[in-house]
Amino acid sequence: MKTYLVPIDFSHASTNAAEFAAELSKQTNVEHIILLNAYYVSPIETMLPSPDMVQLLEEQVEQEAADRIKKLEHLKHKLSKLVRAGVEISTHLNRSHLLRAVIENVEAKNADLVILGSKGNTSKSDSQIGGHVVKISKASPVPVIVVPPAYNFEHIKRVVVACDFDKVRETVPLEALKRLLDRKKYELLVVNIDKDSRHLAGDAERMAEETALYGMLKQYNPKYSYVNNTDVINGILQFAANNDAQLVIALPHKYSFFQSLLHDSVSQQLAESAAVPVLLLK
Repeated sequence: MKTYLVPIDFSHASTNAAEFAAELSKQTNVEHIILLNAYYVSPIETMLPSPDMVQLLEEQVEQEAADRIKKLEHLKHKLSKLVRAGVEISTHLNRSHLLRAVIENVEAKNADLVILGSKGNTSKSDSQIGGHVVKISKASPVPVIVVPPAYNFEHIKRVVVACDFDKVRETVPLEALKRLLDRKKYELLVVNIDKDSRHLAGDAERMAEETALYGMLKQYNPKYSYVNNTDVINGILQFAANNDAQLVIALPHKYSFFQSLLHDSVSQQLAESAAVPVLLLK
């Protein structure tokens, strides 16, 4: 992964995600980190007054854009002290909606990974990006890492792959996972949440043998586990915490796990417990 795209709305959550990207550069072969801010002003806003009888002037729009670029450059300077030597950091202001800005820049800049700060799916959030994380993650053509706002970066040594063994028996697109694992030798923990308590702990590897994962991951010597928990989300997060994991990987095509992880009902828990980042593969 040579290029990271980090959407920035200047909230604590997005700044934390940018710092995560900078620290992650020390463990990866990334060459370029792009800090992206989306600033969209509709023509109507410059033509008609708002309900508060405020009409945006073109000079105000341009001044706001200049202020945002200045903030991006300030963040760039801060991150330059954190990244691995030789990593380029650039800034970009996109005059379009956030989702369009992310997708357009993934393609235009050949980004390999999007790193987002999460604040949960809630309008009460101070983070524009946090409220659109699931939409961005679904639309992104490349993998996405979501970083909880309270997370402090740790050197990645242990990775949890969360999946449903019953749903990965057929071939699934796992090349992105293989590319990640081939670069570094992480300790790999593959976990299936058995909310109906149908399996014993010793069954995990035997059940995994029937999945598409088993053959592809065999060379990495993973450990397979079942976690008996009626709450899938808490089960995975607790497993990651108990095993001192620094990253949870959710396999593609099944977004229920990801959406639940970012739902308003658990966003406070994520912030308070400093849950680990989640990588959504494509």
